[in-house]
Amino acid sequence: MRRRKPRHLSAILPPPRADWLRAELERHNHQYYVLDAPSVPDAEYDALFRELQDIEATHPELLSPESPTQRVGGQPLSAFDTVRHAIPMLSLNNGFEDEDVLAFDRRCAQGLGRAAPAEGTADLFSAAEAVEYACELKFDGLAMSLRYEAGRLVQAATRGDGETGEDVTVNVRTIKAIPLRLRGEPAALPAVLEVRGEVFMYRREFDKLNARQAEAGEKTFVNPRNAAAGSLRQLDPRITAKRPLSFFAYGLGELQGASRPETHSAMLGWFAGLGMPVCAEREVVRGAEGLLAFYRGVASGARHCRTISTASCTRSTRWPSRSGLASCRAHRASRWHTSSRPRK
Repeated sequence: MRRRKPRHLSAILPPPRADWLRAELERHNHQYYVLDAPSVPDAEYDALFRELQDIEATHPELLSPESPTQRVGGQPLSAFDTVRHAIPMLSLNNGFEDEDVLAFDRRCAQGLGRAAPAEGTADLFSAAEAVEYACELKFDGLAMSLRYEAGRLVQAATRGDGETGEDVTVNVRTIKAIPLRLRGEPAALPAVLEVRGEVFMYRREFDKLNARQAEAGEKTFVNPRNAAAGSLRQLDPRITAKRPLSFFAYGLGELQGASRPETHSAMLGWFAGLGMPVCAEREVVRGAEGLLAFYRGVASGARHCRTISTASCTRSTRWPSRSGLASCRAHRASRWHTSSRPRK
């Protein structure tokens, strides 16, 4: 005789199954979009996604804003709201020659009370007095501030003029590299965490996008930065969802309910542990020699960087060259920013 499924079982199974599917889909998204290491075939991912859609359609009370099925909103906006940043989004100083880097290193070292080189010697500090810097790439896209409360993404805002920006949350939610919910035990997550970073487009994806635009008889984009910025400022999130946008985190805004990491490199490691995409091409170096060596490695192609809209290293100084931009961030948290000059 055929066995009947208990009537109460269907009421018990959907919630845990939906939770498992959301976690599994986000895990696969993280592997694919952040780690660049796909964990399942597309067909298997699509099957899991459709199963979650079916459960949520049958049990709408299980819908969650953090669900992978809810990344793309429905109706276009009439306009973007204005957001005032809790902490201003600052910009960077430039350096164009090796001498600019040496001068920057001297200012940092003297500001930290390090002993200056003796007169008549090379303009470099001794190993004991050299400042540590956290070097990373500089991305040419659109600066973004992501606000998480109790681990949930509640707001995404553009830099704007540094004091106020535009609320582009509905569009940023479509970027699958950006977690809608941070990893970790809820009790251990900060009450408020603002992650600063850059939305950009890899050049290979930019080329593919322009090819599709041209084939469809639509306007092509001048460069990846314009493509990324224009995609984020679409009033219809469904258009943004079709654009190949990526994101890297590199800075910290407001923080409540957690201790600020002591160094910039520690902060990047913390972000990665929370599931935020962080560029792997980074290194802690000592003194001006270390800064220049990192930059030259990027400019010469010796460091195997993936092709982004513009490649470089990041943040307390930067010195452009024809092959890309470069900058480096002082390792101490108190030295991350050196300028409030508006950034275009």
